[in-house]
Amino acid sequence: MSAQPDQIVHQPVRLKVLAALRALPDGESLDFVRLRGIVDATEGNLGAHITTLEGAGYVEVNKDFHQRRPRTRIRLTVRGRRALEDYVAYLRGILDT
Repeated sequence: MSAQPDQIVHQPVRLKVLAALRALPDGESLDFVRLRGIVDATEGNLGAHITTLEGAGYVEVNKDFHQRRPRTRIRLTVRGRRALEDYVAYLRGILDT
C-alpha cells in the first residue's frame, strides 16, 4: 500500500467520475451530459477534470455525433480501474489501522 493516495484520484470530482464509470459494465461509456448530472459539476469544471483523467490514462474520451449533434463519451480504462481499486485499498488500509 502506498503511503499517500493517488492525487489524481483523491480529488472529489475526479473520484466521483471514476466511481460513476466503474459502475458501468467493462468497456461501456457514459455521455458527458449524463456524467455531469451524476457528479453535479459545471460543464467547464467537469471538462477540466476529464482532461486530467485522460492525461493520466485513467479515462478515454470519444467524440462523435448523435442525431447530428456533437456527443462526448467517457470510458474508464484498465489503468483507471486499477487506480480506483488502489485508492479504495488505500482507504481500507487507513480504516483497518
